[in-house]
Amino acid sequence: VELLRTLLSRTLGLGGDKAEPVLDELSLQGVSRFLKSDRCKNVVCMVGAGISTSAGIPDFRSPGTGLYSNLQSYDLPYPEAIFEIGFFKKHPEPFFALARELYPGQFKPTVCHYFMRLLQDKGLLLRCYTQNIDTLERVAGLDPELLVEAHGTFFTSHCLRPSCRQRYGLAWMRERIFSSLVPKCEKCQGLVKPDIVFFGENLPSRFFALLESVSGVWDVLNAHPHPQPELGRVGGLRGPEEPPQDVAWLGDCDSGCLALAELLGWKVHPQHL
Repeated sequence: VELLRTLLSRTLGLGGDKAEPVLDELSLQGVSRFLKSDRCKNVVCMVGAGISTSAGIPDFRSPGTGLYSNLQSYDLPYPEAIFEIGFFKKHPEPFFALARELYPGQFKPTVCHYFMRLLQDKGLLLRCYTQNIDTLERVAGLDPELLVEAHGTFFTSHCLRPSCRQRYGLAWMRERIFSSLVPKCEKCQGLVKPDIVFFGENLPSRFFALLESVSGVWDVLNAHPHPQPELGRVGGLRGPEEPPQDVAWLGDCDSGCLALAELLGWKVHPQHL
């Protein structure tokens, strides 16, 4: 019982004692020292569209440059319709036309992707949660077992007919998309859709199965939101009465990763991996 009380007291601030600080300084220097220490065992990365914009992939909502601002040529009732499952089943052509422009294999991973690969290679990466569907985490070499693609992926596709659900790979889908064909199932002629999550669909079961393991990190991020779309953050455990131990890089993702890598003495480039 005493051991449990001590553990809760030190990590969560329960039992009257103050939580032990995770970082000795709320700065990138403090983060780098923690990453190099024996105390840092598991790093969780949670990433979104901002880490892929430097690869040439637009995010969704940035005014002028975002995907939703540049869909006029697809004759949609409203921009989000291109990713709605009901609209897709009736009118799949706009989505597949867009997919030709954004299809995986046309873009290369960014510094941020390769930084996560370094975390993996050094045995520090517990898991990467990504909202992105561009598969660049896989291209950078992240182990699929450490990857949770929260909004699905282009990597696989399935027939939409519940009685069929035939699975297809990336090469099969790519061939049809670049032949300007609406992909149809070879088994039943049903419509085949990449396994990305559309509006009106559930998130992948793997996301929910593994979400509990980082619930504490979600609490940290939700308690202290930042509006910058390409913000880098590092969160530390804290007790309910403790000030947040968050470090924010108020700049673009790649520059933040390079700055942290320099402090760590790491080289973030595919040739160094």
